[in-house]
Amino acid sequence: MTSSTGKDDPTRIGDARAERVEQLSEVRFLTVAEVASVMRVSKMTVYRIVHAGELPAVRVGRSFRVPEKAVHDYLQAAFIETA
Repeated sequence: MTSSTGKDDPTRIGDARAERVEQLSEVRFLTVAEVASVMRVSKMTVYRIVHAGELPAVRVGRSFRVPEKAVHDYLQAAFIETA
């Protein structure tokens, strides 16, 4: 069933999914150790930031992966707040 707005149009839904998959394929994920290295802190500090909800992460099995852009955004926000 399609509406006049096209919101329920299956081809549009498929296009949106394809666009999200394409966007996700462009995301570069970092390990906690890599994030710690970039931020020059310990891995435990990264875990604390992730568990506090300040840094978004994806859980893969027992490990976390953090989008690289999220690390840069976090550091940029922290830098501005202390400047």
